[in-house]
Amino acid sequence: MEMTERVCRLREQSREAVTALSAERAELLTAFYKEQRRPLSTPVERALAFRHLMDRKTIIIAPDELIVGEKGPRPKAAPTYPELCCHSMEDLDILDSREKTSFAVSDDAKRVYRDTIIPFWEGRSMRDRIFGEMTEAWKAAYEAGVFTEFMEQRSPGHTVHDDKIYSKGMLDFKREITQQLRGLDYLGDPEAYDKQEELTAMRICADALVRFAERHADLAIELASQENDPDRRAELDRIAAICRHVPAHGPRSFWEAIQYYWFVHLGVTTELNPWDAFCPGHLDQHLFPFYRRDVDAGTLTREEAEELLQCLWIKFDNQPAPPKVGVTAEESGTYTDFVQINLGGLRQDGSDGSNELSHLMLDVIATMRQVQPNPSVQISKKSPRGFLDHTCRVIRQGMGKPDVFNCDLIVQELVRQGKSIEDARAGGTSGCVEAGAFGKESYILTGYFNMPKVLEITLNNGVDPRTGDVIGLSTGDPTTFETFEELFDAYRKQLQYFIDVKVRGNNVIERLFARELPAPFLSLLTDDCVAKGRDYHDGGTRYNTNYIQGVGLGTMSDALTAVKYHVFDQQTLSMGELLRALQEDFGGSERFRQQLLNRTPKYGNDDDYADAVMVAVFEAYFNAVDGRPTPRGGTYRVNMLPTTVHVYFGSVVGALPDGRRGGSPISEGISPVQGADRKGPTAVIRSVTKMDHVRTGGTLFNQKFTPQVLEGDDGLDKFARLIRTYFNLDGHHIQFNVVDAETLRAAQEHPDDYRDLIVRVAGYSDYFCDLSRALQDEIIARTEHKGF
Repeated sequence: MEMTERVCRLREQSREAVTALSAERAELLTAFYKEQRRPLSTPVERALAFRHLMDRKTIIIAPDELIVGEKGPRPKAAPTYPELCCHSMEDLDILDSREKTSFAVSDDAKRVYRDTIIPFWEGRSMRDRIFGEMTEAWKAAYEAGVFTEFMEQRSPGHTVHDDKIYSKGMLDFKREITQQLRGLDYLGDPEAYDKQEELTAMRICADALVRFAERHADLAIELASQENDPDRRAELDRIAAICRHVPAHGPRSFWEAIQYYWFVHLGVTTELNPWDAFCPGHLDQHLFPFYRRDVDAGTLTREEAEELLQCLWIKFDNQPAPPKVGVTAEESGTYTDFVQINLGGLRQDGSDGSNELSHLMLDVIATMRQVQPNPSVQISKKSPRGFLDHTCRVIRQGMGKPDVFNCDLIVQELVRQGKSIEDARAGGTSGCVEAGAFGKESYILTGYFNMPKVLEITLNNGVDPRTGDVIGLSTGDPTTFETFEELFDAYRKQLQYFIDVKVRGNNVIERLFARELPAPFLSLLTDDCVAKGRDYHDGGTRYNTNYIQGVGLGTMSDALTAVKYHVFDQQTLSMGELLRALQEDFGGSERFRQQLLNRTPKYGNDDDYADAVMVAVFEAYFNAVDGRPTPRGGTYRVNMLPTTVHVYFGSVVGALPDGRRGGSPISEGISPVQGADRKGPTAVIRSVTKMDHVRTGGTLFNQKFTPQVLEGDDGLDKFARLIRTYFNLDGHHIQFNVVDAETLRAAQEHPDDYRDLIVRVAGYSDYFCDLSRALQDEIIARTEHKGF
């Protein structure tokens, strides 16, 4: 089915909408805190602030809409969160004028920020609190680009919903809360009062969402009274009836179920900004009972269901991620909100999770061709071949969607982390590639970690050569090392030091959020916060995990392989000669650089020499992070993904022993260095799977094919077999760009002719022309496979 006329109009309106920064949420929140005079507990105060926002934020129902509600006052208007981080006037000017991913900032918004928001929040935001509490060692490493910190811009996330809202409404949640309140033991439980305040806050939030929906019902009735078209008037009347029923009560129909989820989505992302994402999880499985029942009853056709899903897709695409402060396009060069929808996979009982709605959603992905949402397909050994083939047909359309995950391996990952088998099967991935137990886990991405930067500091005995500052350990002069093992041991010590610095900082940040910025609405939705009477940010969820994302595995592997091969094993050059060449960024040493580039074993070619170094790098990182306790009662784990930070990280790293020049991007995800894999896609997957993916919480792996390779039934069959082979070798995730470098270069030179060109960047897709030149060049440089 193609888009209906209604959807075409809505999509065109969405595409034409100007992405803007909205000061409304910030202004409303500031007014609430200015007027707040009562002595309240922090959770209750946050809940009342949430109610204030939901009662007063602008609501609209646009012509043609079937699913209603926006995060901002209009489509593509991004709210801001001054309690997390407050934009400066300079930020606003840059956002309003930068060439790529600009946010229009009106004069009125600038005035409100200048006169009201900045004076109130300056020095009071969570970002200010975080930097005020960090050690000098943390600040030095952060400023050097050793790691980033996600919570200085956002609240903890990602997070994913399960199926609980499809069987009960907010009134049911309130009854559960009332029961928990009645059971509090004020004599025997020293935390009874704290639990009382958290539960009371959750109850306030449940009421606030119901009131928000009723406001939309009232608006729909008002619009219906003014509507001359009888068909549209009937639609508005039905929208009003739906908004009266959900979210107060559990949904009764497919349409109600979608609208209920959307209200919950808006609630979570209005309360706070949980890493730009709240994900619906296994949406095909959650909605399928409603779809099947409505179709069987004759109240819904497949075409009507597809139209409703297309309307939901537009809603997702209307929600740009809030822009960062201290504007860094390298780290925030996208509008995408990282909403991942899991399709297929397994059911809780271990049976195949794909269904008719899974295929329908694949059709919606192919038809809509949007940046958002970010759909992913979960493939298990039980997934039918037809489901994988359908997925491959959508991927070869060339928009980088959907990406594909090994469901069986994800279950193994989650069980290793301590999840029950049932919760693991009902879980999956969110954001980019991160694994978690849906609706039951607070799994927090704490920031990216620049592994090649740590190597550079090691090669300079604790000094950052970019600044000359000593920021690491004195691990010895590399020219005195007699074996590769000595060098690697020095790297391992340096790595452990910087991981310690980051974990110490994260543990402080975790307590700041628990005390200062609880999230009672998100807590209401996540097991077992109600049962424990504890907040999502304070260990209330059933499972608690912190991830530190390693970046630059391919670059690290090739750099260390070059040292091992040329300095210690073959002895074609000395360590002193190598270090001098790096200091000079290979100036006057091009022949020497070409030797490093072309006469050295490289990761990604099924070369055991290089791949063994990769495994050692992963093991060192894993051992430095995995299993460390968090203040929430959880555990630190690793995953391997970059989003776009491999460009920023590369900009702060000088020349490296693999022949890479200073300032250029490092490798992304677990993919080989761009252009270093030269023996075809199957050699790459054999290299990549020598790492133990089961012990991660997610790995990101990119491949790029020319369109001709995937043409016809034979191309499709080989493509599907490649994915199955990768998963049989226990790979976690794989995603594809199906585009040739010639097309990408043409888009660079003539962007107006390629405005609709979508490519896979990292764990998300984006419009190629909206990417920075450095990121465009990096994608072009990725190896282009022209056969299997």
